[in-house]
Amino acid sequence: MDSTLFPGTEAGSIGGRGEPATNDAPPRLQRPDRRQRVWEDSCLEERLPAGHAARVIWQVVQMLDLSAFYGALRARGSDPGRPAIDPQLLVALWLYATVDGVGNGRQLDRLCREHDAYRWLCGGVPVNYHTLNDFRVGQAAALDELLTRVIAALVARDVVQVTRISQDGKKVRASAGSSSFHREATLRALLDKTRAYVEELKRPADDEPAGAARRRAAAERAAREQQARLEQALELVPQLQALRQSTRTKQKDRDKPVRVSSTDPEARKMLMPDGGVRPAYNVQFATDVASGAVVGVDATNSGSDDNCSGPLRAQVEQRTGKPVQEHLADQGYVDMEQIGAAEAAGVAMYVPLPKRRAGTLVTASRWDTEHTQRWRARMQTEAAQRVYQQRWATSERVNADVQERFGLRRLPVRGLRKVRCIAVWMALACNVIRFAQELLSA
Repeated sequence: MDSTLFPGTEAGSIGGRGEPATNDAPPRLQRPDRRQRVWEDSCLEERLPAGHAARVIWQVVQMLDLSAFYGALRARGSDPGRPAIDPQLLVALWLYATVDGVGNGRQLDRLCREHDAYRWLCGGVPVNYHTLNDFRVGQAAALDELLTRVIAALVARDVVQVTRISQDGKKVRASAGSSSFHREATLRALLDKTRAYVEELKRPADDEPAGAARRRAAAERAAREQQARLEQALELVPQLQALRQSTRTKQKDRDKPVRVSSTDPEARKMLMPDGGVRPAYNVQFATDVASGAVVGVDATNSGSDDNCSGPLRAQVEQRTGKPVQEHLADQGYVDMEQIGAAEAAGVAMYVPLPKRRAGTLVTASRWDTEHTQRWRARMQTEAAQRVYQQRWATSERVNADVQERFGLRRLPVRGLRKVRCIAVWMALACNVIRFAQELLSA
Protein backbone atom coordinates (compact mmCIF):
# COMPACT_ATOMS: atom_id res chain seq x y z
CA MET A 1 0.00 0.00 0.00
CA ASP A 2 1.27 3.46 -0.85
CA SER A 3 1.48 5.33 2.47
CA THR A 4 1.28 8.67 0.70
CA LEU A 5 -2.28 7.97 -0.33
CA PHE A 6 -3.42 7.09 3.20
CA PRO A 7 -1.58 9.15 5.82
CA GLY A 8 -1.06 7.38 9.12
CA THR A 9 -0.91 3.93 7.56
CA GLU A 10 2.86 3.59 7.35
CA ALA A 11 4.34 0.14 7.16
CA GLY A 12 4.43 -1.57 10.50
CA SER A 13 1.27 0.11 11.84
CA ILE A 14 -2.36 -0.93 12.10
CA GLY A 15 -5.11 1.61 11.62
CA GLY A 16 -2.62 4.45 11.68
CA ARG A 17 -2.04 4.14 15.43
CA GLY A 18 1.58 3.11 15.26
CA GLU A 19 1.11 -0.26 17.01
CA PRO A 20 3.34 -3.01 15.70
CA ALA A 21 1.60 -5.40 13.33
CA THR A 22 1.31 -8.92 14.71
CA ASN A 23 0.14 -11.95 12.80
CA ASP A 24 -0.22 -14.16 15.86
CA ALA A 25 -3.41 -12.66 17.41
CA PRO A 26 -6.66 -13.50 15.59
CA PRO A 27 -8.69 -10.56 14.21
CA ARG A 28 -11.73 -9.40 16.16
CA LEU A 29 -14.79 -9.72 13.90
CA GLN A 30 -18.54 -9.26 14.18
CA ARG A 31 -20.32 -12.22 12.66
CA PRO A 32 -24.07 -12.63 12.05
CA ASP A 33 -25.94 -14.80 14.55
CA ARG A 34 -29.26 -15.72 12.95
CA ARG A 35 -30.32 -17.98 15.81
CA GLN A 36 -30.39 -15.16 18.32
CA ARG A 37 -33.93 -14.55 19.50
CA VAL A 38 -35.06 -10.95 19.14
CA TRP A 39 -37.98 -9.38 20.92
CA GLU A 40 -39.25 -6.37 18.97
CA ASP A 41 -41.92 -4.10 20.35
CA SER A 42 -43.23 -2.77 17.03
CA CYS A 43 -46.14 -3.00 14.59
CA LEU A 44 -46.67 -2.37 10.89
CA GLU A 45 -47.92 1.13 11.61
CA GLU A 46 -44.59 2.04 13.20
CA ARG A 47 -42.48 0.51 10.45
CA LEU A 48 -43.64 2.92 7.74
CA PRO A 49 -42.44 6.55 7.95
CA ALA A 50 -44.96 9.36 7.98
CA GLY A 51 -45.56 10.83 4.54
CA HIS A 52 -44.57 7.61 2.75
CA ALA A 53 -46.05 7.23 -0.74
CA ALA A 54 -47.98 4.14 0.38
CA ARG A 55 -49.69 6.15 3.11
CA VAL A 56 -50.58 8.91 0.65
CA ILE A 57 -52.06 6.47 -1.86
CA TRP A 58 -54.05 4.74 0.86
CA GLN A 59 -55.50 8.09 1.98
CA VAL A 60 -56.48 8.92 -1.60
CA VAL A 61 -58.06 5.51 -2.19
CA GLN A 62 -60.13 5.92 0.98
CA MET A 63 -61.59 9.10 -0.51
CA LEU A 64 -62.59 7.44 -3.81
CA ASP A 65 -65.96 5.95 -4.62
CA LEU A 66 -65.30 2.27 -5.34
CA SER A 67 -68.92 1.13 -5.34
CA ALA A 68 -68.58 -0.30 -8.86
CA PHE A 69 -65.99 -2.80 -7.60
CA TYR A 70 -68.18 -4.08 -4.77
CA GLY A 71 -71.08 -5.06 -7.02
CA ALA A 72 -69.28 -8.14 -8.34
CA LEU A 73 -68.51 -9.60 -4.88
CA ARG A 74 -70.35 -12.85 -4.10
CA ALA A 75 -69.40 -13.22 -0.43
CA ARG A 76 -72.32 -11.49 1.28
CA GLY A 77 -74.09 -11.67 4.62
CA SER A 78 -74.09 -15.05 6.33
CA ASP A 79 -73.79 -17.04 3.11
CA PRO A 80 -71.13 -19.78 3.23
CA GLY A 81 -67.78 -19.07 1.69
CA ARG A 82 -64.59 -17.20 2.40
CA PRO A 83 -64.78 -13.41 2.82
CA ALA A 84 -63.57 -11.45 -0.19
CA ILE A 85 -60.55 -9.18 -0.08
CA ASP A 86 -61.64 -5.56 0.13
CA PRO A 87 -61.36 -3.94 -3.34
CA GLN A 88 -60.07 -0.84 -1.56
CA LEU A 89 -56.97 -2.79 -0.58
CA LEU A 90 -56.48 -4.24 -4.07
CA VAL A 91 -56.84 -0.82 -5.71
CA ALA A 92 -54.30 0.65 -3.30
CA LEU A 93 -51.88 -2.23 -3.89
CA TRP A 94 -51.96 -1.91 -7.66
CA LEU A 95 -51.73 1.88 -7.59
CA TYR A 96 -48.69 1.79 -5.34
CA ALA A 97 -47.19 -1.10 -7.33
CA THR A 98 -47.64 0.88 -10.55
CA VAL A 99 -45.97 3.94 -9.05
CA ASP A 100 -43.19 1.68 -7.73
CA GLY A 101 -42.62 0.12 -11.16
CA VAL A 102 -43.89 -3.35 -10.20
CA GLY A 103 -45.25 -4.94 -13.35
CA ASN A 104 -46.66 -8.38 -12.52
CA GLY A 105 -48.73 -10.17 -9.91
CA ARG A 106 -46.06 -12.64 -8.80
CA GLN A 107 -43.65 -9.86 -7.97
CA LEU A 108 -46.37 -7.97 -6.10
CA ASP A 109 -47.31 -11.15 -4.22
CA ARG A 110 -43.71 -11.54 -3.04
CA LEU A 111 -43.45 -7.89 -1.99
CA CYS A 112 -46.66 -8.18 0.04
CA ARG A 113 -44.82 -10.76 2.17
CA GLU A 114 -41.37 -9.14 2.30
CA HIS A 115 -41.59 -5.36 1.87
CA ASP A 116 -42.76 -3.16 4.74
CA ALA A 117 -44.70 -0.72 2.53
CA TYR A 118 -46.73 -3.49 0.88
CA ARG A 119 -47.13 -5.32 4.19
CA TRP A 120 -48.46 -2.08 5.68
CA LEU A 121 -51.01 -1.77 2.91
CA CYS A 122 -52.12 -5.39 3.36
CA GLY A 123 -52.37 -5.04 7.13
CA GLY A 124 -52.27 -8.79 7.64
CA VAL A 125 -54.71 -9.65 4.82
CA PRO A 126 -53.21 -12.53 2.78
CA VAL A 127 -53.15 -12.05 -0.99
CA ASN A 128 -51.91 -14.24 -3.85
CA TYR A 129 -50.89 -13.52 -7.40
CA HIS A 130 -54.01 -15.14 -8.90
CA THR A 131 -56.27 -12.72 -7.04
CA LEU A 132 -54.02 -9.77 -7.84
CA ASN A 133 -53.81 -10.56 -11.56
CA ASP A 134 -57.53 -11.24 -11.88
CA PHE A 135 -58.42 -7.98 -10.17
CA ARG A 136 -56.00 -5.97 -12.29
CA VAL A 137 -57.72 -6.80 -15.57
CA GLY A 138 -61.02 -8.36 -14.48
CA GLN A 139 -63.18 -5.28 -13.94
CA ALA A 140 -62.56 -3.03 -16.90
CA ALA A 141 -65.82 -1.08 -16.58
CA ALA A 142 -65.32 -0.34 -12.88
CA LEU A 143 -61.71 0.67 -13.50
CA ASP A 144 -62.72 3.02 -16.31
CA GLU A 145 -65.38 4.57 -14.08
CA LEU A 146 -62.78 5.10 -11.34
CA LEU A 147 -60.57 7.06 -13.74
CA THR A 148 -63.56 9.19 -14.71
CA ARG A 149 -64.31 9.92 -11.04
CA VAL A 150 -60.70 10.97 -10.38
CA ILE A 151 -60.75 13.31 -13.39
CA ALA A 152 -64.14 14.69 -12.35
CA ALA A 153 -62.75 15.46 -8.88
CA LEU A 154 -59.88 17.39 -10.46
CA VAL A 155 -62.32 19.26 -12.71
CA ALA A 156 -64.44 20.17 -9.69
CA ARG A 157 -61.35 21.62 -8.00
CA ASP A 158 -60.57 23.68 -11.15
CA VAL A 159 -57.29 21.81 -11.54
CA VAL A 160 -58.20 20.39 -14.96
CA GLN A 161 -59.37 22.90 -17.57
CA VAL A 162 -59.48 20.80 -20.80
CA THR A 163 -59.35 23.99 -22.86
CA ARG A 164 -56.19 22.69 -24.49
CA ILE A 165 -55.19 19.01 -24.59
CA SER A 166 -52.14 17.23 -25.95
CA GLN A 167 -52.20 13.70 -27.35
CA ASP A 168 -49.46 11.21 -28.06
CA GLY A 169 -49.21 7.49 -28.69
CA LYS A 170 -46.71 5.03 -27.29
CA LYS A 171 -46.02 1.67 -28.90
CA VAL A 172 -45.47 -0.92 -26.19
CA ARG A 173 -43.99 -4.35 -26.84
CA ALA A 174 -46.65 -7.06 -26.73
CA SER A 175 -46.35 -10.32 -24.82
CA ALA A 176 -45.73 -12.27 -28.01
CA GLY A 177 -42.71 -13.26 -30.04
CA SER A 178 -42.11 -12.26 -33.63
CA SER A 179 -41.89 -15.94 -34.56
CA SER A 180 -45.40 -16.59 -33.22
CA PHE A 181 -47.03 -15.11 -36.36
CA HIS A 182 -48.25 -17.88 -38.68
CA ARG A 183 -50.32 -18.35 -41.83
CA GLU A 184 -53.76 -19.92 -41.73
CA ALA A 185 -52.53 -23.41 -42.68
CA THR A 186 -49.94 -23.43 -39.89
CA LEU A 187 -52.50 -22.15 -37.38
CA ARG A 188 -54.88 -24.98 -38.28
CA ALA A 189 -52.12 -27.55 -37.90
CA LEU A 190 -51.21 -26.14 -34.48
CA LEU A 191 -54.87 -26.17 -33.45
CA ASP A 192 -55.28 -29.85 -34.39
CA LYS A 193 -52.14 -30.70 -32.47
CA THR A 194 -53.31 -28.78 -29.41
CA ARG A 195 -56.74 -30.42 -29.46
CA ALA A 196 -55.13 -33.85 -29.59
CA TYR A 197 -52.92 -32.92 -26.65
CA VAL A 198 -55.95 -31.78 -24.61
CA GLU A 199 -57.70 -35.09 -25.26
CA GLU A 200 -54.55 -36.94 -24.22
CA LEU A 201 -54.39 -35.04 -20.94
CA LYS A 202 -57.98 -36.01 -20.16
CA ARG A 203 -56.98 -39.70 -19.95
CA PRO A 204 -54.89 -40.28 -16.81
CA ALA A 205 -52.49 -43.20 -16.66
CA ASP A 206 -53.34 -46.19 -14.47
CA ASP A 207 -50.08 -45.97 -12.54
CA GLU A 208 -50.15 -42.19 -12.14
CA PRO A 209 -47.92 -41.19 -9.20
CA ALA A 210 -49.11 -39.03 -6.33
CA GLY A 211 -49.31 -35.36 -7.20
CA ALA A 212 -49.37 -35.99 -10.94
CA ALA A 213 -53.10 -35.24 -11.19
CA ARG A 214 -52.57 -31.64 -10.14
CA ARG A 215 -49.74 -31.16 -12.64
CA ARG A 216 -51.84 -32.76 -15.37
CA ALA A 217 -54.76 -30.43 -14.57
CA ALA A 218 -52.45 -27.41 -14.82
CA ALA A 219 -51.09 -28.64 -18.15
CA GLU A 220 -54.63 -29.20 -19.43
CA ARG A 221 -55.64 -25.69 -18.40
CA ALA A 222 -52.66 -24.20 -20.22
CA ALA A 223 -53.40 -26.29 -23.32
CA ARG A 224 -57.04 -25.15 -23.32
CA GLU A 225 -55.91 -21.52 -23.12
CA GLN A 226 -53.60 -22.11 -26.07
CA GLN A 227 -56.44 -23.76 -27.96
CA ALA A 228 -58.67 -20.74 -27.35
CA ARG A 229 -55.96 -18.38 -28.63
CA LEU A 230 -55.49 -20.45 -31.78
CA GLU A 231 -59.24 -20.48 -32.43
CA GLN A 232 -59.32 -16.70 -31.99
CA ALA A 233 -56.39 -16.33 -34.37
CA LEU A 234 -58.18 -18.35 -37.06
CA GLU A 235 -61.30 -16.22 -36.66
CA LEU A 236 -59.24 -13.08 -37.25
CA VAL A 237 -57.61 -14.31 -40.47
CA PRO A 238 -60.52 -13.47 -42.86
CA GLN A 239 -61.12 -10.14 -41.12
CA LEU A 240 -57.51 -9.08 -41.52
CA GLN A 241 -57.45 -10.29 -45.11
CA ALA A 242 -60.50 -8.17 -45.92
CA LEU A 243 -58.97 -5.19 -44.14
CA ARG A 244 -55.78 -5.52 -46.15
CA GLN A 245 -57.75 -5.55 -49.40
CA SER A 246 -59.67 -2.42 -48.42
CA THR A 247 -56.61 -0.33 -47.51
CA ARG A 248 -54.45 1.55 -49.96
CA THR A 249 -51.51 -0.83 -50.16
CA LYS A 250 -49.48 -2.15 -53.04
CA GLN A 251 -50.95 -5.04 -54.99
CA LYS A 252 -48.06 -7.34 -54.10
CA ASP A 253 -48.71 -6.66 -50.39
CA ARG A 254 -52.42 -7.36 -50.77
CA ASP A 255 -51.75 -10.79 -52.21
CA LYS A 256 -49.52 -11.87 -49.33
CA PRO A 257 -51.15 -14.29 -46.87
CA VAL A 258 -52.11 -12.83 -43.51
CA ARG A 259 -50.11 -13.90 -40.47
CA VAL A 260 -51.61 -13.91 -36.96
CA SER A 261 -49.85 -14.53 -33.66
CA SER A 262 -50.63 -17.81 -31.95
CA THR A 263 -49.58 -16.30 -28.61
CA ASP A 264 -51.52 -13.02 -28.71
CA PRO A 265 -53.86 -12.95 -31.73
CA GLU A 266 -54.78 -9.28 -31.25
CA ALA A 267 -51.17 -8.05 -31.28
CA ARG A 268 -49.82 -6.55 -34.50
CA LYS A 269 -46.31 -6.02 -35.80
CA MET A 270 -45.45 -2.34 -35.63
CA LEU A 271 -42.55 -0.10 -36.49
CA MET A 272 -40.98 0.76 -33.12
CA PRO A 273 -39.14 4.00 -32.22
CA ASP A 274 -35.76 2.29 -32.57
CA GLY A 275 -36.52 1.31 -36.17
CA GLY A 276 -37.25 -2.35 -35.46
CA VAL A 277 -40.49 -4.17 -36.22
CA ARG A 278 -41.97 -6.11 -33.31
CA PRO A 279 -45.38 -7.21 -31.95
CA ALA A 280 -46.85 -4.29 -30.03
CA TYR A 281 -49.92 -2.30 -29.01
CA ASN A 282 -50.46 1.42 -29.50
CA VAL A 283 -51.29 3.07 -26.15
CA GLN A 284 -52.76 6.58 -26.42
CA PHE A 285 -52.72 9.26 -23.70
CA ALA A 286 -54.47 12.64 -23.73
CA THR A 287 -53.08 15.22 -21.30
CA ASP A 288 -54.52 18.48 -20.06
CA VAL A 289 -51.93 21.11 -20.96
CA ALA A 290 -52.82 23.48 -18.10
CA SER A 291 -52.42 20.93 -15.29
CA GLY A 292 -50.56 17.97 -16.79
CA ALA A 293 -53.31 15.54 -15.76
CA VAL A 294 -54.07 12.53 -17.93
CA VAL A 295 -57.67 13.02 -19.04
CA GLY A 296 -58.00 10.32 -21.70
CA VAL A 297 -56.48 6.91 -22.38
CA ASP A 298 -56.98 4.20 -24.97
CA ALA A 299 -55.17 1.29 -26.56
CA THR A 300 -55.37 0.03 -30.14
CA ASN A 301 -53.61 -2.57 -32.26
CA SER A 302 -53.14 -0.15 -35.13
CA GLY A 303 -49.60 0.92 -35.89
CA SER A 304 -50.79 4.30 -37.16
CA ASP A 305 -51.99 7.29 -35.11
CA ASP A 306 -53.84 9.05 -37.92
CA ASN A 307 -57.33 7.91 -36.89
CA CYS A 308 -56.92 8.20 -33.11
CA SER A 309 -57.42 11.92 -32.42
CA GLY A 310 -61.20 12.10 -32.82
CA PRO A 311 -62.17 9.13 -30.60
CA LEU A 312 -59.82 10.14 -27.79
CA ARG A 313 -60.99 13.77 -27.85
CA ALA A 314 -64.60 12.57 -27.60
CA GLN A 315 -63.58 10.42 -24.62
CA VAL A 316 -61.99 13.42 -22.91
CA GLU A 317 -65.14 15.49 -23.37
CA GLN A 318 -67.25 12.66 -21.99
CA ARG A 319 -65.05 12.17 -18.91
CA THR A 320 -64.75 15.86 -18.05
CA GLY A 321 -68.08 17.22 -19.27
CA LYS A 322 -66.24 20.11 -20.93
CA PRO A 323 -65.59 20.82 -24.62
CA VAL A 324 -62.06 20.68 -25.98
CA GLN A 325 -61.11 23.89 -27.75
CA GLU A 326 -57.53 23.16 -28.86
CA HIS A 327 -55.95 19.80 -29.66
CA LEU A 328 -52.18 19.29 -29.95
CA ALA A 329 -50.66 16.23 -31.64
CA ASP A 330 -47.56 15.30 -33.59
CA GLN A 331 -47.24 14.72 -37.33
CA GLY A 332 -48.39 11.12 -37.06
CA TYR A 333 -51.95 12.37 -36.50
CA VAL A 334 -52.25 14.04 -39.91
CA ASP A 335 -55.57 12.65 -41.11
CA MET A 336 -57.52 15.03 -43.33
CA GLU A 337 -60.87 13.54 -42.38
CA GLN A 338 -60.16 13.74 -38.64
CA ILE A 339 -58.69 17.24 -38.86
CA GLY A 340 -61.55 18.50 -41.04
CA ALA A 341 -64.18 17.11 -38.65
CA ALA A 342 -62.45 18.71 -35.66
CA GLU A 343 -62.12 22.10 -37.32
CA ALA A 344 -65.76 21.96 -38.40
CA ALA A 345 -66.74 21.31 -34.76
CA GLY A 346 -64.81 24.37 -33.60
CA VAL A 347 -61.72 22.56 -32.32
CA ALA A 348 -58.44 24.19 -33.34
CA MET A 349 -55.99 21.46 -34.37
CA TYR A 350 -52.28 22.05 -33.79
CA VAL A 351 -50.69 19.31 -35.88
CA PRO A 352 -47.50 19.95 -37.92
CA LEU A 353 -47.93 20.14 -41.66
CA PRO A 354 -46.65 17.15 -43.64
CA LYS A 355 -43.49 17.52 -45.67
CA ARG A 356 -42.57 16.55 -49.19
CA ARG A 357 -39.54 14.41 -49.93
CA ALA A 358 -37.55 17.57 -50.57
CA GLY A 359 -38.34 18.74 -47.01
CA THR A 360 -40.73 21.57 -47.95
CA LEU A 361 -44.07 21.92 -46.19
CA VAL A 362 -47.27 20.92 -47.94
CA THR A 363 -49.16 24.19 -47.59
CA ALA A 364 -52.00 23.28 -49.94
CA SER A 365 -53.69 20.22 -51.40
CA ARG A 366 -56.36 19.68 -53.99
CA TRP A 367 -58.25 17.62 -51.41
CA ASP A 368 -58.47 20.53 -48.97
CA THR A 369 -61.75 21.83 -47.62
CA GLU A 370 -62.31 25.17 -45.97
CA HIS A 371 -61.71 23.47 -42.60
CA THR A 372 -58.40 21.85 -43.53
CA GLN A 373 -57.28 25.09 -45.19
CA ARG A 374 -57.86 26.85 -41.87
CA TRP A 375 -55.60 24.30 -40.16
CA ARG A 376 -52.85 24.72 -42.78
CA ALA A 377 -52.94 28.52 -42.50
CA ARG A 378 -52.79 28.38 -38.70
CA MET A 379 -49.76 26.06 -38.58
CA GLN A 380 -47.74 28.48 -40.73
CA THR A 381 -47.89 31.18 -38.04
CA GLU A 382 -45.38 31.71 -35.23
CA ALA A 383 -48.17 31.82 -32.64
CA ALA A 384 -49.24 28.29 -33.59
CA GLN A 385 -45.66 27.06 -33.32
CA ARG A 386 -45.39 28.48 -29.80
CA VAL A 387 -48.60 26.72 -28.80
CA TYR A 388 -47.43 23.46 -30.33
CA GLN A 389 -44.22 23.55 -28.31
CA GLN A 390 -46.29 22.96 -25.16
CA ARG A 391 -46.82 19.38 -26.30
CA TRP A 392 -43.30 18.45 -25.22
CA ALA A 393 -43.89 19.44 -21.60
CA THR A 394 -47.16 17.49 -21.40
CA SER A 395 -47.30 14.38 -23.57
CA GLU A 396 -43.59 13.68 -23.46
CA ARG A 397 -43.58 13.94 -19.66
CA VAL A 398 -46.39 11.39 -19.42
CA ASN A 399 -44.58 9.04 -21.81
CA ALA A 400 -41.40 9.37 -19.77
CA ASP A 401 -43.22 8.64 -16.50
CA VAL A 402 -44.99 5.64 -17.95
CA GLN A 403 -41.84 4.13 -19.42
CA GLU A 404 -39.05 5.09 -17.04
CA ARG A 405 -40.86 5.44 -13.73
CA PHE A 406 -43.69 2.92 -14.07
CA GLY A 407 -41.72 0.47 -16.21
CA LEU A 408 -44.14 0.09 -19.12
CA ARG A 409 -41.65 -1.34 -21.60
CA ARG A 410 -43.32 -4.68 -22.26
CA LEU A 411 -46.95 -5.57 -21.60
CA PRO A 412 -47.48 -8.32 -19.01
CA VAL A 413 -50.91 -9.28 -20.44
CA ARG A 414 -52.38 -10.49 -23.72
CA GLY A 415 -55.42 -9.15 -25.55
CA LEU A 416 -56.67 -5.67 -26.30
CA ARG A 417 -59.14 -5.56 -23.39
CA LYS A 418 -56.45 -6.34 -20.82
CA VAL A 419 -54.00 -3.93 -22.44
CA ARG A 420 -56.57 -1.15 -22.03
CA CYS A 421 -56.82 -2.02 -18.33
CA ILE A 422 -53.05 -1.67 -17.95
CA ALA A 423 -53.21 1.71 -19.71
CA VAL A 424 -55.98 2.91 -17.36
CA TRP A 425 -53.92 1.85 -14.31
CA MET A 426 -51.03 3.93 -15.69
CA ALA A 427 -53.29 6.97 -16.13
CA LEU A 428 -54.69 6.55 -12.61
CA ALA A 429 -51.20 6.30 -11.14
CA CYS A 430 -50.09 9.46 -12.97
CA ASN A 431 -53.04 11.46 -11.64
CA VAL A 432 -53.05 10.08 -8.10
CA ILE A 433 -49.33 10.58 -7.42
CA ARG A 434 -49.27 14.03 -9.06
CA PHE A 435 -52.49 15.44 -7.58
CA ALA A 436 -52.72 13.62 -4.27
CA GLN A 437 -53.11 16.80 -2.23
CA GLU A 438 -55.85 18.15 -4.51
CA LEU A 439 -57.74 14.85 -4.35
CA LEU A 440 -57.45 14.70 -0.55
CA SER A 441 -58.84 18.22 -0.25
CA ALA A 442 -61.73 17.56 -2.64
